[in-house]
Amino acid sequence: MSTDRTLRDFAELIRSGSVVPAEAWAKGPLKVGVDLGTANLVLAVLDASNRPVAGITHHSTVVRDGIVVDYIGAVRDVTAMKAELEKRIGRPLLKAAAAIPPGVHPGSTKAIGNVVEAADFELAEIVDEPAAAARFLGVSDGAVVDVGGGTTGISVLKDGKVLASFDEATGGTHMTLVLAGARGLPFDEAEAEKLDPANERMVFAVVRPVVEKMASIVERFLQAHPDVDTVHVVGGACTFSEFESVFAKQTGRRIVKPAEPLLVTPLGIAMFPLATGDK
Repeated sequence: MSTDRTLRDFAELIRSGSVVPAEAWAKGPLKVGVDLGTANLVLAVLDASNRPVAGITHHSTVVRDGIVVDYIGAVRDVTAMKAELEKRIGRPLLKAAAAIPPGVHPGSTKAIGNVVEAADFELAEIVDEPAAAARFLGVSDGAVVDVGGGTTGISVLKDGKVLASFDEATGGTHMTLVLAGARGLPFDEAEAEKLDPANERMVFAVVRPVVEKMASIVERFLQAHPDVDTVHVVGGACTFSEFESVFAKQTGRRIVKPAEPLLVTPLGIAMFPLATGDK
C-alpha cells in the first residue's frame, strides 16, 4: 500500500473514530506512537506489521517546541486519549514510543518519556521527529523536514542513517502570530482563521514570509549537503498548497509533500522495532 493511501486511511480512522477489525490485524502486539506536538497531540496505533489500526488527535498546548510546559496536563491528555483508544479497540495498549525535535536538551527528552510512562505505557524508544517521518516514508537518502507548531526540524539521511540533524524555533505558531498581528485578531481567532481551508489564499499571502524563513533555514543547513536533491516536507504547518513551491524556489531542490502531512510523524514513531519475544 502506498504511503499516501495509508495516510488517507489513517486520517479516516481518526475522523470517524473507527477501528480496523481485529481479524485484519497482523499477529503480534499493537504498537503506539505518541506525538506530543506544540499544537496537537496525536496517538497512532499500528499492528505488528505497521498497518494503522486506530488513531486519535487532540488540540493541546501542553508542549512547546519539544519542551513539556504543563506536565500534569500532558499526562492527563495522553492518559485520556489512551483510555479512549482502548475503549474503541477493546484491549489494553501496553507499549509506546515518542519523539522530539532534533537538538532538544536531554532533560526535555526525559520529560517526554516520563509523560508516556506516567500514562501507563511501557516506553519503547524516543526518536527525532524527522527520523520518525523518514521511517514511515521509507526515505533512506535525502532530507526530511518536519514543520511543526513550534519548530522546523531537519534530518539528512544517507543509506538509511541520519548524518545530521538541526532544529530551529519557527513553525505554525509563528504563522499564527504573524496573522494575528496583520489582522488585529486574538491568537485563538487567528489560529481558527488559519486552519479554515476557505481562508487559505488570504492566509498564505500573509504568512508567506514565515514559510520563506523556514525554507531559508533548510537551504542554509543543506549547503553542507550539496548531494541532497530531494526534500520531503511533513508536519501540520506545511499543509498550504503553495508551500512546496516556496520551498522549491528557495532551496533549488525537489520538494515532496505526502498526503495528510500532520500524520506522517506519529505513524513513523509507532513503527518502532519489536523486541525479541514480543507476542
